[in-house]
Parts: sequence; structure tokens; C-alpha cells
Amino acid sequence: MTPVTTPEWRNWAGNEQARPARVAHPRDAEEVAAEITVAVRDGHRVKAVGAGHSFSPAAVAPGVQLRLDRLDRLVSVDPATGLVTVGAGMPLWKLNPLLAEHGLAMEILGDIDRQTVSGAVSTGTHGSGLRFGGIATQLRALRLALADGTVVHCSPTERPELFAAARVGLGALGVITEVTLQCVPLFALHARDTAMPIADVLGQLPELAAANDHFEFFWFPHSETALTRRFTRLPGSTPLRPVPALTRRLDEALNGPGFEAMCRIGTRFPAAVRPIARFAAKAMSAREWTDLSYRVFASPREVRFLEGEFAIPREHATAALREIRQWIDRHDERVSFPLEVRFVAADDIWLSTAYGRENCYIAFHQYHRMPHRRYFEACERILADHGGRPHWGKMHTLDAAALRPRYERFDEFTALRDTLDPAGVFANPYLDRVLGLAPDATPTALGAAALGR
Repeated sequence: MTPVTTPEWRNWAGNEQARPARVAHPRDAEEVAAEITVAVRDGHRVKAVGAGHSFSPAAVAPGVQLRLDRLDRLVSVDPATGLVTVGAGMPLWKLNPLLAEHGLAMEILGDIDRQTVSGAVSTGTHGSGLRFGGIATQLRALRLALADGTVVHCSPTERPELFAAARVGLGALGVITEVTLQCVPLFALHARDTAMPIADVLGQLPELAAANDHFEFFWFPHSETALTRRFTRLPGSTPLRPVPALTRRLDEALNGPGFEAMCRIGTRFPAAVRPIARFAAKAMSAREWTDLSYRVFASPREVRFLEGEFAIPREHATAALREIRQWIDRHDERVSFPLEVRFVAADDIWLSTAYGRENCYIAFHQYHRMPHRRYFEACERILADHGGRPHWGKMHTLDAAALRPRYERFDEFTALRDTLDPAGVFANPYLDRVLGLAPDATPTALGAAALGR
């Protein structure tokens, strides 16, 4: 009999790939549980995958890959309480207009909406705003399929320990099949983009972060200019003044094919990267517009890139950014993408990067065709020295030994993982590295990938 081969899976950035032993598209929680049972019987590990928008190998599945695209149903909506239950495979870009039809919105979103809701919460996806936590803080209940084939419900009052951990669970505790979100009444955002000298931004950073509902900025390290972005929350009944259609199309052309062409030139002629970055910084225009929140929070990302991101205590932001700039200048590093800087409130989620402290998130990027390793290693080293916690969905090299002292509840999380999944059914090489090997996971039990080799 000819063996069946599955197609190769790649993430959005193209830096992670896998050829699973088997691919399944379950339609409900019971089918998810059945797939887990069969995988365990056959000696395979199991990983659920959503949109593949993580840059880390968190969703890489050498064994059985569960694609959650069929779990994308709007299960229930209660406009009075704002509680909304959806299937785990619901993409954010699809969910947001559905919520708007019911007069509701997500309280916060990141700047990309391609992820599934379960992928976004499981990796700690966040937006910006010192009064707002990450997307996982909006969770009010979860339904999960566990390694023993059972399906359980958890919330602050039902299996509260599991709920506390699974809100940012990295897929290590079970496969999320449904989420219940606390949504808010539909609202608009007034957006204001302003170019500022980077020296002024760094000098006023605490005030800028505190004075705006949402504040972030983008800075090409080879330039002296940053694009600051400030959002003010307004009632959903506010008259909207969206970006005009022609302007939007021009933006999409400049930020898509136009920027792609510049990045390709920089890849072929590295000496051009610095002037291209300075040109791109000058091209960032000032503007104001007002639209529904989900149309403002998220924006298209057409040019492919690689990304790392660390959360550091917000009082360290200016020092860390200056150190990164100094390293780039000292090593004549060619960086084609801007640094992105955001601010987020503290939360109480065990493995959230914002656990117990207000954070500044510093994201570093590089065009996917350009060398990135030396730059990323330098950013990681600088930000780790400032108490940095890596975003679980972005690229980093830290392991369990390095991560444990950064999270007060790390050992509680791994102890719960060891109880629920002692054989490491839901692990993969990435989770083996960042959490440590599950107690009963061995190469003979669940394949050579169990050791991350």
C-alpha cells in the first residue's frame, strides 16, 4: 500500500513548516475529542492550528494537525450582558462585523485581525492602551478537549484553576473548542497619526502613553522620525469619517507593492536600506479619521516579515529603545522594518506577558528575505536584560530555565500541565523547550519530536 502523505503546512511568514502525519478538520468538540483519542492510540502528538499567523513554532504539528476552520460558528449572543460564545476557529476578521450587527465590539484588538480567536488568546495577543489588557482578559469561559478524551467547561467559578491557566495556555493544556467573550457596546475610534522627532517621543513617552486611550508608535531605526498613533474612544453613534476610498487604495499600494519593491531593492543592494528607511519614515503622513473600532485597530499587512516581541516593564522603555538604536548604529545593521512600541495594562493570567505589571511591548521586524538572526539576537538580549518576557507567538530563543524566573506562576502552570497531560500529547518541540518536557513524554512514547530534535 502506498503511504498517504499530507501537504506541507507553512505559517504566514514562511519561517515554520511541518508535514503532519495526519490532518483533521473536526466539526465540533466531540469530533476534536475523538481525534485526540485516536492520536493517542496511534502514538501521535496533537496540535490545533488556526490561521498560522504566529511567528513562533507554537502551532507546528509533526503528529496530528487539527485545523479548526469548521469550528467558526457564532454560538450565542446576549446583547444585554455583552456575553458572546463562538467556536474556537472563528477568525477575528469575521467575528468583528458579526458583533457590530448586534451592537457589540471587542474591547481591545491587536493591529492584525487574521488570527482565530483561540489562537489570539492562547498566545497572549494584545493591542495597546494602559487601561486595557490583552485579548485574553476578555474571556469569561472556555470549552476544552483534554488529553484523556473528555470535554470540559471552565470559568472563574467552574474549574477556576484551569481557567486561570488556559486563558493563555499555549495549547499545552487542551484543545480549545469554544470561547465566551465579554464584549462591550459598539464604539468608534478617533485616530490621529502624527510624525514626531524620535527624541521628542522618547522624552515624552510616559506622558504620551498615559494621556491617550490607545497610544503606539513606529520608528525606523535609521531615521530620526517616528509615526505616533493615538486613538480616542467614542460612542458607537458618533458620526464616522473613515479614510476616503482613494486614500485607502493609495495607502494599500504604498504599504503593499510599493514597500515590497523597496524591501526587495534593499535585499539586493544592502547599502540602500538606510536611505530607503529614511524615505519610508518621511512618507509616513499625518492624518485624522473616525471609524468603528475594529476598522481602526487592525490594518492590512501585505509585505511578509519576521517578528520578535518582548514585554518589558514600561518604565524601562526609553532606555531599552536607546540601547537597540546604539547597537544598530555600532554594528551597521541594515533594518528594513520599523520597531513597533505599544503599552498594555497588567493582568492576572498565569503565563500572560503582562502578568502583574504594566508593560511596554517592543516588536522588532525584518523583511523575510533579509538576514535577521544577528539583529533579533541583539534585540532579545537587550530586552531580556530589562526583564523582558517574549510574546508566545513571536520568535525568540529562550527556554524553560530562562523563562521560569520571569513568571511567578510558571511552576503552577507546568504542574497543571503535568496533571492534565503527563504524556505531552499536546506538546511539540517548541513547548518542550519553553515549558520543559512533560513527565511521561519520551521519544518512544510519542515520537522523536518529543525531545525537540
